[in-house]
Amino acid sequence: MSVTQADIIAAMSKVMDPELHVDLVKAGMVKDVRVSGDTAKLKIELTTPACPMKGKIQADSEAALKAVPGLKSFDIEWGAQVRPAGGGMPAGALLPKVKNIILVGAGKGGVGKSTVAVNLATALAQHGAKVGLLDADFYGPSVPLMTGLGDKRPVSPDGKSLNPLEAHGLKVMSIGFLVEADQALIWRGPMLHGALMQLVRDVSWGELDYLVLDLPPGTGDVALTLSQSVRAAGAVLVTTPQDVALADVVRAKQMFDKVHIPVLGIVENMSQFVCPNCSHVTAIFNHGGGRKAAQMFGIPFLGEIPLDLKVRESGDSGVPVVVGAKDSPEAKAFQEVARNIAGRVSAQSIKSVPLPVMQAR
Repeated sequence: MSVTQADIIAAMSKVMDPELHVDLVKAGMVKDVRVSGDTAKLKIELTTPACPMKGKIQADSEAALKAVPGLKSFDIEWGAQVRPAGGGMPAGALLPKVKNIILVGAGKGGVGKSTVAVNLATALAQHGAKVGLLDADFYGPSVPLMTGLGDKRPVSPDGKSLNPLEAHGLKVMSIGFLVEADQALIWRGPMLHGALMQLVRDVSWGELDYLVLDLPPGTGDVALTLSQSVRAAGAVLVTTPQDVALADVVRAKQMFDKVHIPVLGIVENMSQFVCPNCSHVTAIFNHGGGRKAAQMFGIPFLGEIPLDLKVRESGDSGVPVVVGAKDSPEAKAFQEVARNIAGRVSAQSIKSVPLPVMQAR
């Protein structure tokens, strides 16, 4: 029995992406199908290099191809192409070369929002994505320290735009690069708005798959300005498990709802402390509150980050824990969160654009 290209396409149309809830053919992920006798070659192009479901998709794809009558061997080439949420950037967009903007926010300070933003961005870059990190926390810019770029200054080759600094595979910009470390910013709303728009508009970000924005805590001017000025793929809310932090998550969620930015999910930081000597688990700030809040809102729970000394030390040393201790439980937790967020962004992109249908030639 001879195998045709249509047979391969039909087999792959039975393989579902568990995150996107659509089959691979309809999602436009099956490319370059070639058949020669009883062998086949094809490419599967995932919607993000940080796909959280790649293992499942790979196993299901191989099983589907093995079930094709007459097919004795096959070769799958794996790739990834990040798609923009919202169907692409409209003409005149503020950041036309940035596919997806991810806002990282929190209802209150002290929950490790910047730690999550830095490690999220770095983890996405480690998977092969093109990633930028913008520190929009003007009153407490911590990204320069946490990326090891504290003593560096950006340059402007043309006197009109700034080149972002680079560290750990990221393009990085912060107001902290432009003011002295001991200088307090005593600015009112209009000044914040103008400076923030300059950091977004006048930085040569180039082509990015993801731009991660570390927002200031709360629901003030900066968060509202960004929410209303850029087309964001979605927002990630960071909390700690105790009730006082979770109460502020409610306010942050309401703010993003009002400005029509989807909340991608909740990250519970400082979730539990595991003793390095005896492995005893202590829920210092309680445990499970983030998951409970996600269930209450009907949004995804993106993961929990353990409370550990390595995370604090990595921030102070300028080497994110996903780089400096990449095999640690903390780094693996951040990697899982990054994959889950990338999956949620892909789901937003699938919802917003018509899906191609592959036809056999």
